[in-house]
Amino acid sequence: QVQLVESGGGSVQPGESLRLSCAASGNIFSISAMGWYRQAPGKERELVADITIGSSTNYGDSVKGRFTIFRDNTKATVYLQMNSLKTEDTAVYYCNLKYTSTFNVFYNSWGQGTQVTVSS
Repeated sequence: QVQLVESGGGSVQPGESLRLSCAASGNIFSISAMGWYRQAPGKERELVADITIGSSTNYGDSVKGRFTIFRDNTKATVYLQMNSLKTEDTAVYYCNLKYTSTFNVFYNSWGQGTQVTVSS
């Protein structure tokens, strides 16, 4: 079992910033990638950003230049720094972990989600 503990969501005004964090623990042999997805009401879940074990990053088009993803490998923690937030960034943000267990099985795991609301 793997646990993903998310924190940092909340309510802010347009133009403000938030930082999300997600800490992974449990039966993890190796991590392939960690990242964040989001889902707004009535919309499909979409990639926000992810980062591989080799530190390659990938961002959704709508957040490029505003959001930055980074990780602390020693703590198996990934962060999402969100600047210049817009009302359209309002969504539930989900942490994602792609990893291989100590039994050599690949998993794609999700956190429970944290709400981000951007409103004036």
